[in-house]
Amino acid sequence: MSSAAPARLNRERVMAAIHAAAIVEFSEKGLAGTSTQAIAGRAGLTKPQLHYYIRGKEELYGELLMSIVADWKSMFDASSSDPGAVLAGYIRAKINLAFDKPEISRIFTREVLDGGRNLEAFWPGARENTRAKVAAIDGWIARGLMQPVDAHALIMAIWAMTQFYADSALQVQQLRQPGQPGWMPDREALVAELTQFVLRGCGISSRS
Repeated sequence: MSSAAPARLNRERVMAAIHAAAIVEFSEKGLAGTSTQAIAGRAGLTKPQLHYYIRGKEELYGELLMSIVADWKSMFDASSSDPGAVLAGYIRAKINLAFDKPEISRIFTREVLDGGRNLEAFWPGARENTRAKVAAIDGWIARGLMQPVDAHALIMAIWAMTQFYADSALQVQQLRQPGQPGWMPDREALVAELTQFVLRGCGISSRS
């Protein structure tokens, strides 16, 4: 192993720790409320050490926002001719992200609520990606594979239903299992319920 390999592996570990710390800080406090000192402390670094790896919190924040968008973009197969499989897979992927990485969704939601000033680079691609989803859904409708629906409304309803379990996890826990901090419903049961709800609404035979 060359001498560069251990250094590269160490850098990857440090960057992973920085990203993990930044996700927690940004999800709780947003960009304005997060300091590089807080990120460094959570990552187990000093502030000078942190700035050896990153130029500033704004660059790190932008990278995290774009990684969120990239994850979401890959979840919907607009080229498929099977709407039931695509919608079911999309719901499952969104629920998995809400359960496994809730802070990721909260960063995006907090940014939107704060006015979205750091999303200018995101919107063009998001509009294009949403148009692709709408075109796929409208195509399925035209071929009689599902009943007519407003494609935009359907997509946004799925976002709302799935991301709720990340953005409002505390509300879910307090209303369903008070006294059990961190409680979440059974993931598979939730995926099945939401999938059946959406597919029935679209006139698609439910899947087991």
